[in-house]
Amino acid sequence: MNARERWKQYPVQVLISFDQLLNALIPPFFTLSYADETLSARTYRATKRGKLVGRLAMPVIDAVFRLWQRDEQGQRVTNHCERAYLKEIERRNLPPEYRDHN
Repeated sequence: MNARERWKQYPVQVLISFDQLLNALIPPFFTLSYADETLSARTYRATKRGKLVGRLAMPVIDAVFRLWQRDEQGQRVTNHCERAYLKEIERRNLPPEYRDHN
């Protein structure tokens, strides 16, 4: 990764860290929080488990991110929370050195 790409990723990484901090600070009323998980991924996980808070929060979070988030084809993302959850499963938020190299 060259210097330009690193500087482009810097604000994204800062925003993800705030998201993870917010998630960690929310008490485990509906699901346990993990320090390295985003609030969006936690919300999707709660929804998958049938938790009311997840079902209420996910459409709101998805709608907020729909305003600016685009997929690889340039289309507006309508399933932000699900995509965040899958990124956690695939460990894509971790630095390349920490990802599973199987």
